[in-house]
Amino acid sequence: MMSSSAAAKIKRQAPSAESASRPALLLDWYDRHRRRLPWRPPAGERADPYRVWLSEIMLQQTGVKTVGPYFEKFVARWPDVGALGRASLDEVLRMWAGLGYYSRARNLHACAVAVLRDHGGVFPDTEEGLRQLPGIGPYTAAAIGAIAFDLKTMPVDGNIERVTSRLYAVEEPLPQAKPRIQQLAATLLGESRAGDSAQALMDLGSSICTPKKPACALCPLNENCAARLRGDQETFPRKAPKKTGDLRRGAVFIVTRGDELLVRTRREKGLLGGMTEVPGSEWLAGQDDKAALDQAPAIKGVSRWHRKTGVVTHVFTHFPLELVVYTAAVPSCTRAPEAMRWVPVATLADEALPNVMRKTIAHGLG
Repeated sequence: MMSSSAAAKIKRQAPSAESASRPALLLDWYDRHRRRLPWRPPAGERADPYRVWLSEIMLQQTGVKTVGPYFEKFVARWPDVGALGRASLDEVLRMWAGLGYYSRARNLHACAVAVLRDHGGVFPDTEEGLRQLPGIGPYTAAAIGAIAFDLKTMPVDGNIERVTSRLYAVEEPLPQAKPRIQQLAATLLGESRAGDSAQALMDLGSSICTPKKPACALCPLNENCAARLRGDQETFPRKAPKKTGDLRRGAVFIVTRGDELLVRTRREKGLLGGMTEVPGSEWLAGQDDKAALDQAPAIKGVSRWHRKTGVVTHVFTHFPLELVVYTAAVPSCTRAPEAMRWVPVATLADEALPNVMRKTIAHGLG
């Protein structure tokens, strides 16, 4: 049981003179423990807005370990926003393939084009200016503003959200608590080094204030952390029950012509827009195998489809998916149907294939 004095202390926990030293403690910890990341310059050097922007877009919904190699590939191919803005969308999608959430790649390219066309290849140095660019919302604008331009603003990502909600024991569940957490996180900004303050909180959440088993004894802000005083830090941030979409089902059709595979490009708009795929049915809740098979492409020489054993499963943000895989082989003289094309299996790595398509092709080709 918690003592009444401890409970009263937690109840009073809020931004005040008591928390005035937190920004200094945070920066002192950061100076000693900052992570080495490909997009982060050495201590004391100004961050490159292009590298900050590129990393922030890639890190949306994706972890640092996964992003690292993709970031290195991108900056090696396109060292600045002007080079990226002159690339084609297809090139960008091919380089992005496997990183997921492909609308980010389309927005990335559109943003680079806009910076090159409208700003002479130089990112705006205000949050308002940044938010006018494609794919840059409030969080990304704040992150670029703080880290690249040292604007006194606090971007709140998942790590900062967790640290702040624990520090002040924010009882309101997400996403309703976001405005309150934003206000509280802003109190952790120092008088200067806004970018370092934000990155310090990000690093703290990544290495110390982790979702499970946080290392509270090592935290520079542990003395007045409300959740730690209560002993229920792992329960923060509070979250509303997660809604899971209905299972969708469909079929894909793996057609080979010797060492070539039949593919097509998805429509620009919508899920996986502009990406490469093998022909397939619609993905619908409650769809049975016969209905999916009826949507097979009409290809000369294919009178019967061979169904592969098992199904391919994939989980998108809003729904899980199950795909039945059918295969067929056609003679070398067979033409591709309209809006489809043959590509060598050996060059599939160069195609903008999303992970779900890589899974189905691997399953279909055995």
